[in-house]
Amino acid sequence: MSTRNTRKAREAARAEQAKAQAEARAWFAPKRYGLGSGLPIRWQGWLVYALYLAAIAGCVVLFQTGTTGARGSAIGLFLAVSALVLPICAHHTRGGWSWRWGRTD
Repeated sequence: MSTRNTRKAREAARAEQAKAQAEARAWFAPKRYGLGSGLPIRWQGWLVYALYLAAIAGCVVLFQTGTTGARGSAIGLFLAVSALVLPICAHHTRGGWSWRWGRTD
């Protein structure tokens, strides 16, 4: 019986250590209120934000060319880039995405 308890304690310690390591490698801080990521806390997070803003700037330039095909492509590119960035931010946010109500969470 004691070996089973010892094994469970070791597994719990490993799980806690893995969680602490994942939080130490987080790229974004969680928002204090609401759902989502806050500001980046590591250089990788700032790089994701910079690349996203560059892609959005490219979409704006493409949209302003005036042709119907270019505008459709700009909207499609915006949706594709946003669909790519959101899961990256969700995965690399400390504690994950969950609804937060301030300091109590």
